[in-house]
Amino acid sequence: MMRLVWVIVVGSWVLAGCGSDYEERCANIPNTGSITVEVAMENLEDSITRLRSKDELVAFFSRHEALRDYFFSREAYPSDSVFINALYNRFTHPAFDSLRLEAKRVFGEGEYLRQQFTEAFRNLKYYYPELQVPRIQTVISGFEADLVVSDTLIIVGLDYFLGAGARYRPNMYEYMLARYEKNFVVPSALLLMGIDTRYNRTDLKDRTVLADMIAYGKAYYFAKQMMPCVPDSVFIGYSANETEDAWFNQDLIWKKLVDDEVLFSTSNQAKQKYISERPKTLEVGANCPGRIATYIGWQIVKEYARKNPSLTLQQIMAEPSAEKILRESRYRPVER
Repeated sequence: MMRLVWVIVVGSWVLAGCGSDYEERCANIPNTGSITVEVAMENLEDSITRLRSKDELVAFFSRHEALRDYFFSREAYPSDSVFINALYNRFTHPAFDSLRLEAKRVFGEGEYLRQQFTEAFRNLKYYYPELQVPRIQTVISGFEADLVVSDTLIIVGLDYFLGAGARYRPNMYEYMLARYEKNFVVPSALLLMGIDTRYNRTDLKDRTVLADMIAYGKAYYFAKQMMPCVPDSVFIGYSANETEDAWFNQDLIWKKLVDDEVLFSTSNQAKQKYISERPKTLEVGANCPGRIATYIGWQIVKEYARKNPSLTLQQIMAEPSAEKILRESRYRPVER
């Protein structure tokens, strides 16, 4: 009987959100007027299409070892010769130049990305003044990879982010393709920075769903502070309607997580249902987007920050205890 009642309740998932008082707001906008950053940005897409021999390709990769080893995954090939032959054949294929032209159409000479990274890195220097700003490289790869992020270098595979109007798109599900648009590049890079242990301390012995929820929640919170007026939907990768409905139905989602004893579960099955990549979280409702527990983790971190206004961003990110963050957030979503 309780299960039937629950199904009836969550069946109103989308309808309940209609006419809600949800409103997107900017996060705190720091005063960065005195902060200057120089974004070192190197556009390599033209260089790749100008290669005329395998020797030139070898020389190119010798100058860009991180691109070779981490973006194009040299170790995945049995030998250097196999690697160079495969990449040379790809780069000299006629379709590859068409891909370069598509990247130029969408990104131009990279000024849009430069402006976005500059804004984000000025905020990064405000919160973490001691950190070095990473260099940026842009490239087209034939859908080898989308982003590689380290403490000193960010590599952007532009062809992944050409958007719905592109002639060529990566081979993935439609719901995932929605996150591969021009305006997702910098937020996605910031999320990868925010999940990194350099910023985001976690208790590695804690294998619970809650620990993953809070770790992802801190990453979303971090990224939002770097680009405070970018919509939440861009960071979480939901549509605007999905984001509004998730916010409005937090009480239903939370009830499901609590009733099914998900929070302190260490089950891989529970993580697959509520944390991992899926088009929908059917356990909550037919229209509930995937990864819904990470969204709730974000709301918990927001509440933790709001209830503890004396904490800096660095202190929030450095708190390893998911249980402490949940407890001190006093997160209790109300029925709307």
